Amino acid sequence: MAARRALNVKIVALMICFLICVFSRAGICDEMNVLTFFGWSDQHVKTDGDGAHLIPAIDAMNTLPGKTFPENIGGIVDDPNFIMGLGDITEWPARAAMDTYERLIAKRLKFPSYDVAGNHDSGGLTPSPTVHDWLIKRHGALSYTFVKKGVHFIALYSKYDENLNNPAQPISDDALAYLRKMLSKVPKGAPVVVATHLCFEAITNRDNFVDALAGANVILVLGGHYHKASVNKYRGINFVQLPSPAPGSPSEVTVIRIDSERLVAVPFDYEKGQWCADPQKILDAKIKGPQRTSVNL
Repeated sequence: MAARRALNVKIVALMICFLICVFSRAGICDEMNVLTFFGWSDQHVKTDGDGAHLIPAIDAMNTLPGKTFPENIGGIVDDPNFIMGLGDITEWPARAAMDTYERLIAKRLKFPSYDVAGNHDSGGLTPSPTVHDWLIKRHGALSYTFVKKGVHFIALYSKYDENLNNPAQPISDDALAYLRKMLSKVPKGAPVVVATHLCFEAITNRDNFVDALAGANVILVLGGHYHKASVNKYRGINFVQLPSPAPGSPSEVTVIRIDSERLVAVPFDYEKGQWCADPQKILDAKIKGPQRTSVNL
């Protein structure tokens, strides 16, 4: 009886593996430790709480799983492990704006999410702690870390200097110190993603920032701030800028997939219902990703 039960279990396991291979991305039977997440930024919920412009983006993220990737990427979009938001949640941190965003990501969005504060979220020259307090309650601090499927994430808050009167800003000294400290705690060779509000084009101290990454396996830096998807590579570091659902911005969200040797980031245009084909917005790079996990039957 026990032998028959063991045989039945093995048959079921084989069937499950076969179905995964058929219905998921190519090669997943050889590698199960694949991380998928979606990214957006600069939601800009209005001070009166109007967040209607977020709904098409949220609905798109809810329905992206199961969609076939572009042929050159291959496979099918998995359920995301989480959604990454990179700040400017609000136009100004009014309570009504914060409540709307919280309601939308808690009740309409189907997946867990992480957020980083942007410059609008502090209130600028008329500061308000509303969004910062919410982030601290939700994540423990404005800058924080987490690990998903062997990938280490550093959500990095950098204080914005309103006195510069310029959207281009340096990553603050405090943020750089935090970054170096957290990277020193990551196991050697483990893949790292840094997520912050400022995008590559807006960071004025890029060399100082990249210097802070030295010695770590940083496979990706995510940014927002300029409301459009774009990709850059600087001193060997991949920078991906996430799109915004705000009025006047391209109607895109970005799908990111990481496996042991490949990193893909490609925007999906939810108004057109199609993948972006602009090579300046798409990343397809070889990396040293999370350790391969194979199926053992």
